[in-house]
Amino acid sequence: MHHSEIGVVRTSPTRADPEAVAALSAFGVATIHEAMGRTGLMRPYLRPVHPKARLCGTAVTVLLQPGDNWMLHVAAEQIREGDVVVAACTTESEDGFFGELLATSFRARGCRGLVIDGGVRDVADLEEMDFPVFARAVNARGTVKATLGSVNVPVVCANALVRPGDVVVADADGVVVVPRERAAEVAEASAKREANEEGKRAQLRAGVLGLDMYGMRRPLAELGLRYEER
Repeated sequence: MHHSEIGVVRTSPTRADPEAVAALSAFGVATIHEAMGRTGLMRPYLRPVHPKARLCGTAVTVLLQPGDNWMLHVAAEQIREGDVVVAACTTESEDGFFGELLATSFRARGCRGLVIDGGVRDVADLEEMDFPVFARAVNARGTVKATLGSVNVPVVCANALVRPGDVVVADADGVVVVPRERAAEVAEASAKREANEEGKRAQLRAGVLGLDMYGMRRPLAELGLRYEER
């Protein structure tokens, strides 16, 4: 996607309602994705850089230039308590844009974590800090500070549109983006989905087969599935 907004920092984005963000934090990425109509997922190549990584917060978006992390330093000033930094790049880059020093700066501002379609480093330090990061790559190669990008503009990160203030949730299953104006609605739908799944879980524990619980036998037979004793 073409990014046309270069060299701008928007300082007062509208953020999702904090109560809705807190409600969404109770659910996993798969549940939210399904409850939202199977939308909002980032590409699965974004992975947690350490096993405990999990995050939920409102997006401060960053548009980076390849091999240049200047805008992450600019973004630090825009972070508010409960934010997640979401960094996209104008073109593919796996350089190590982010490490322990920036994580220390971000945490001091109240940041809940980072999602970046690029590389990060200092992974052992990030794990020790328990600072959640979801990244395209782990790469020790450093970056420069020479070219302008933007902060708090709409970005496309790993094929997902993210606007400043949208809710971003990430766990071992991936990363999902919830539009800020839909946060409360999606939290409610996620709660209903979980309650429904608990009922199914109870049946499966009791030995009921998915074939019967989901009414699969008739459509399978209509398609010609047959059982043979041999």
